Amino acid sequence: MKIVGLIAEYNPFHNGHLYHIQKARELTGADYVIVVMSGDFVQRGTPAVYDKYTRTRMALKSGADLVLELPVLFATSSAEDFAACGVALLDCLGVVDSICFGSECGETEPLSRIARVLSEEPEEYQELLKGYVRSGLTFPDARAQALTSWLSLSDEESRLLLSPNNILGIEYMKALIRRESRIKPVTVKRNGHGYHDLSLAGEFASATAIRKLLADPDGLSSIASQVPEQVLEEILQGLPVFPDDLTEILNYTLLSLVQSGRNLTEYLDLSEELDSRIRSLLLQYQTFSNRIGDLKTKQYTYSRISRCLLHLILNSKKADAVRYKELGYCGYARVLGFQKKSAEIMTGIKEHGSIPLITKPSSAKQLVDAAFLPMLEQDLYASHIYSSILFSKYGTLAKNEYTRPFITV
Repeated sequence: MKIVGLIAEYNPFHNGHLYHIQKARELTGADYVIVVMSGDFVQRGTPAVYDKYTRTRMALKSGADLVLELPVLFATSSAEDFAACGVALLDCLGVVDSICFGSECGETEPLSRIARVLSEEPEEYQELLKGYVRSGLTFPDARAQALTSWLSLSDEESRLLLSPNNILGIEYMKALIRRESRIKPVTVKRNGHGYHDLSLAGEFASATAIRKLLADPDGLSSIASQVPEQVLEEILQGLPVFPDDLTEILNYTLLSLVQSGRNLTEYLDLSEELDSRIRSLLLQYQTFSNRIGDLKTKQYTYSRISRCLLHLILNSKKADAVRYKELGYCGYARVLGFQKKSAEIMTGIKEHGSIPLITKPSSAKQLVDAAFLPMLEQDLYASHIYSSILFSKYGTLAKNEYTRPFITV
C-alpha cells in the first residue's frame, strides 16, 4: 500500500487541485491520497469560503481518499508553522511514503538547497536576517535577501523565494529535514495563473479569482469552467463566507480585550507596535478588511495583520504555539471524511501511527494526550464561531461539532 500525502486549503477546490491530486498519484504510484486540510479558517487569516465539511466533500468527490483537519492554531499561522504541523501530522500517521506539493519551479533540488540552510539556520545567516528586518523589510523579503546573500544565489534562484508555492515547498522540505522523516518530497509544477492572479483565462484560475467571483452575485456563471463538475454541485448548494463576515465579532473581540486590560502581545504574531496601533484605532469602527488596511505598515504584510486579528478572535496565544511545537506540533488526527472504498487506510494508521485518529470529538478525552486536548478544543471553538457566522448570515443551524459525523462518499 503506497500513500501520498498532500497539505491543502481547498479554498475552494478548483481544477488546479484536481490536477494536483491526479499528478501526485501518477508521480508517486500511490494507491491512496491523504489530504491534511485547513478547517474553517485559513492561513491568510480569514474564514474559509466554505465550511470544512463542504470542502471535504469537494476533495473526496475529486479523488482524495482521506481528509484530516490541520489544527486551527497552525492552519492560521505562518508558512513555517503551517507546513511544519502538516508534515508532522502526515509523518505521525506512520503510513505515508511521500508528500507532493505544487511549486512554480517544478523541481525539488533547488528548493532542497535552500531548505537545508533554513533547517540549520547558521549564525551568519541569522545575523543577515536580523539586519534586513531592522532595515524595515517585511520578514519574507528580509529572509529572501538574507538567503540570497548567504548562498550567493543567482537572480533566477532568488526568484524562487518570491513565489508563494515555492516558499511553502521549501517549508515542507525544511520540516522533513528537521524531523529526519522517511517521507520523500515530490513536486508538481504549478499550471495556470499565479496564486493572487484574478484572471479567468484558461483552465486553471487561482482560488483568489474564484473567491472574487463567489462574492459577485453574477459571478457563478463564470465559475463552471474553473472547477470540476462535482465541485460545482457543492458550490451551487453552498453558503459562502467572506472576510468581512468577521466584522462584528472582531469589533466585539477588540473592545472586550482592551476593556479587560489584556496585553495583546500575548497573542500569536502580535507585536508591541501592532498592539499600540490596534488600541489607537479601536473606536474607528471598520469592516474586517478596512481595519487591516488601516493597521497596515511597511513592515507588516496584509496577511500578517489579518492573521493577527484572527488570532485575537480565536484566542490563539504565543505560549500555546511554543508548547505545542515543543511537543511535536500535533497529538491527534481529526478525521473530516474518507471514501468507503479506502477504509484500509484507517486500519493502517491505527496499526502504524503514533497519534490517535479522532472520528468523534465527544470521545476524544479517552484517546488524546491531555496536553493536546486544549488544541482540539480550540478547533471545535473555531468551528462553532464559523457556525455562528453562518447562522447570522443565512439563518442556518449547524450540527453540534462534538457529535457531528465525518463525511463518507
